[in-house]
Amino acid sequence: MDILGIDVGFGFTKATNGKDSIVFKSIFGEAAQIQFRDQLLDQAGSESHLHLEVDGVPYFIGELAERQSNVCSFTLDHSQFIESFAKTMALGAMASLMPESGSVRIVTGLPVSYYQRQRDQLASILRGRHSLVQIDPKGTRRELAINVVQVRVIPQPFGTLLDNMLSEVVEISDKRFAQSKVGVIDIGFRTSDYTIADATKYSERGSHTTDSGIAQGFALIANKLREVSGVKVELYRLYDAVAQGSIKIRGKTIDLKKLTEEIFTKLATAVATEVDRLWAEDWDMDLIVITGGGGAVLAPYLRPLLQGEVLAVDASKDLRLQNVRGYWKYAKHLWGRNQTAPEPPTEI
Repeated sequence: MDILGIDVGFGFTKATNGKDSIVFKSIFGEAAQIQFRDQLLDQAGSESHLHLEVDGVPYFIGELAERQSNVCSFTLDHSQFIESFAKTMALGAMASLMPESGSVRIVTGLPVSYYQRQRDQLASILRGRHSLVQIDPKGTRRELAINVVQVRVIPQPFGTLLDNMLSEVVEISDKRFAQSKVGVIDIGFRTSDYTIADATKYSERGSHTTDSGIAQGFALIANKLREVSGVKVELYRLYDAVAQGSIKIRGKTIDLKKLTEEIFTKLATAVATEVDRLWAEDWDMDLIVITGGGGAVLAPYLRPLLQGEVLAVDASKDLRLQNVRGYWKYAKHLWGRNQTAPEPPTEI
């Protein structure tokens, strides 16, 4: 039976089976008829072509939708995201990581402030039997019958805690995360999560979710681009432009470096201010961890503003995958072996 960690985020959906991982944009669109399927150069990965039929309805997902669909669905509304996006994104991840039909157990996560009221809804959406068809770049169809037999939902930042604490064989490899008071700043696309684990015990006082995700900065960049070019650039099309420091619109290259630095400095200041407010009584913090895709972007701006020891960001690792690696390790602990390891809270 397969075991998966899946993180369905507003910006990207991430998943791993412990061996392989996949990351794709959390967007979908109608499946257009593609007239020319040959690829001129074989450079794209599997995540660049996600074409599924779910309940008889064909979808392009992720980068394929961005490239081929006339209308793409994308949202920053949390209720709409859970109700209308989570299942499709999760099935895209399952289809990519499961070699054949079968049963699967999943660990996934929710932002701290949404955990209590939406964990049962998310688990219910994912749990059960799902029949789908996966279509590869050549148009070959593969039918899949996936039975999600168990779903465990945990607060998102605990994925990072578990990833740092546990080894690949689900043994405690870094006792600091098991014995110390650790604060996690998980900056995603729409939200930022803050939580404290004191010897792995959840702190309600030190945990909160805000809307200061990286999308807030992207929205300001998109507004500026609209002012100077007259073109409304969708937020999900800004990832590469921000990373590269420029964007080309109608043949004109627009430099984004200075604007991005100004906006990210302000966003990092807002995050640091929230940390100071939220963790004012937690002056005995042993370690602070910055994680998430937005965390990787904001870390150079944020780290100098934080008081206390901050875990160095490993540039060789994709921070977008840190939570989901922790989910998989916890799933392995729950269902893959009999191993004593710290238990994330089931109630908040």
